[in-house]
Amino acid sequence: MPVFKPAYLVLGDDHGRIAERRAKLRALAEEESGVGGVEVLEGDACTADAVIGALTTMTFAMGRRFVIADGVERWKDAGAEAVAAAMAGMDGETLTLALFGREEGRAKVPDALRTAVEAAGGVVAEEASVKPWHLPGWVQARARELGVEIDKPGATALIAQVGDRQQRLLRELEKLALEHGAGATLGAAEVEESSASSAERKAWTLADALVAGDEKGSMRALVELRGQGERLPGLLYQIVRRLRDAVTVAEALAAGQAPAQARRTLRMPPKAAERFMADVAERDLDAFRHALEVMADLELESRGGGASGGALSEETQAVRALLAAAA
Repeated sequence: MPVFKPAYLVLGDDHGRIAERRAKLRALAEEESGVGGVEVLEGDACTADAVIGALTTMTFAMGRRFVIADGVERWKDAGAEAVAAAMAGMDGETLTLALFGREEGRAKVPDALRTAVEAAGGVVAEEASVKPWHLPGWVQARARELGVEIDKPGATALIAQVGDRQQRLLRELEKLALEHGAGATLGAAEVEESSASSAERKAWTLADALVAGDEKGSMRALVELRGQGERLPGLLYQIVRRLRDAVTVAEALAAGQAPAQARRTLRMPPKAAERFMADVAERDLDAFRHALEVMADLELESRGGGASGGALSEETQAVRALLAAAA
């Protein structure tokens, strides 16, 4: 069973993290004392007078009582000092007071509350947002806590993928740790593939099928992507990216470079890189160069500037190009 302090003060400008901590504490409090043993004061009801009233109310309830006050950043100094005085006489053996303050701009938690919580033997926890320029380092530190290493390009890629909200970044890091396992070292390629949307994953499936010369697999992936409304420009980016990787690897192998050395140029997870190398080895360099030329023609056609002059539908253009590229 958890051991509760007489008082808690959770404050800062990371509002999402503060909300998480409040929800967790409330759940623990209700598990400990039941819903009836928890009094929540929030919004307009979160006033200094209301908290003082809750602290001084006599009750015959058995077990520990919890008073949760959410919004103390709006209190004036006089109100905070009155609550601090009331806290000096509260029974910390049977009562826990939890104060939450979401700071922003001029809205700051009065210092008197911090002093009162510390004097009562409680805990003061600050949840501050990380500055944008410190965020990659924060991501790397949180990744280490989860048992994985992520380099700076990988951390930057994760921020670009999911945004700068720390809670969202932490959830994605947890997913990466589960997917790759303890001790894994992650870079931008692993992050991009793991954090990709369903459409991006299918686009990579299509691109990999083209590299492998798999006509049926290419058509199947194209049908799925077109069925969910994906347009050619977005698909071409992933296809061309994979084909350029294939040309680079095929050129290196043709020049006598060892496969292990050529593989180091690939920015993708180890298993994906191993499969990619095997697919490239099954075809020759000219096939990949020809496929890139076909994709360039397809992009031109999709913009109405190709040989057909826009007479062919986008669907027909894509099917013809994929069959030619996979041949």
